[in-house]
Amino acid sequence: MEKLSEKQINERLEGLDYWDYSDGVLVTSLDFKNFTDAFSMMTRIAFEAEAQQHHPDWSNVYNNLTIRLNTHDADGITEKDFKLAKTIEDIIKGE
Repeated sequence: MEKLSEKQINERLEGLDYWDYSDGVLVTSLDFKNFTDAFSMMTRIAFEAEAQQHHPDWSNVYNNLTIRLNTHDADGITEKDFKLAKTIEDIIKGE
């Protein structure tokens, strides 16, 4: 998978609502009603991440879920990251 340039990353970010590019990763931080809702969302995302064979770096503190995406093999951001980011947005939006 080919590493995207900063220009390509910024162009693709325009198509996403919840993501930013920071310190070489795509990142989002989401707040939910409570811990159960945050953990439930993590579980739903986990199934999709496994299906795509692309696993996020994430953390959960009470009702907050922070997700970081990059492609370690490419040492940067690839289409793989944007595909999973879009899937995560679709899950969050209930699509």
